[in-house]
Amino acid sequence: MSSSITVDLAGYTDLPAGKVATIVTYLEMRARPLARRAERPDLSLERIERPDPAEYRALFRRIGDDWLWFGRLTMGDQDLAAVLTRPGYEVYFCRKARESAPVGLLELDFTDPAEVELAYFGLVAEEIGNGAGRWLMNEALSRVWSRPQTRRLFVHTCTADSPQALGFYRASGFTPYKRAIEIADDPRLAGVLPREAAGHVPVIAPVIAPVVEGE
Repeated sequence: MSSSITVDLAGYTDLPAGKVATIVTYLEMRARPLARRAERPDLSLERIERPDPAEYRALFRRIGDDWLWFGRLTMGDQDLAAVLTRPGYEVYFCRKARESAPVGLLELDFTDPAEVELAYFGLVAEEIGNGAGRWLMNEALSRVWSRPQTRRLFVHTCTADSPQALGFYRASGFTPYKRAIEIADDPRLAGVLPREAAGHVPVIAPVIAPVVEGE
């Protein structure tokens, strides 16, 4: 199979079976926005200096299986640890009172102190729509904009994510500035994610021709 396709910029482009495609929207903010109140005294944010790979993947999957998150699931323990503990990279778990397992994930990339990336941001399904997202975003913005070096905060989301994500980021003060098409192998066909994950993105598997004896 060819590793590239020609995209029709004025119409439809067929995608090979076994691939998934999303429209990615990149957003940025260049000044701290006005704070939006979100009272959640039952939540706390914990910096995780050295994430345990098993605990991290469990949270990543609780949040991301519905939205086809798979990038971190293809890494071995050493590669994952190297990404999460590299200089300038900060990982936070959002925890809820009286619950042992974390319910949210926040990752901030300060590798370039002036150009900060909101690398991962998400909550488990049970915490969506009850103010936890606003609380977590307030925590993220406070950590980013309290640093005098920060000049820009950027993030990206795509059409495989929650349909609320783009509107939430814009309401948080981010402005869209670029769009892209991302094409990847469907991680469900490789067993990285369960077949039923991200049901809003249908699985279209390649048709394998049967082997005829004697050929």
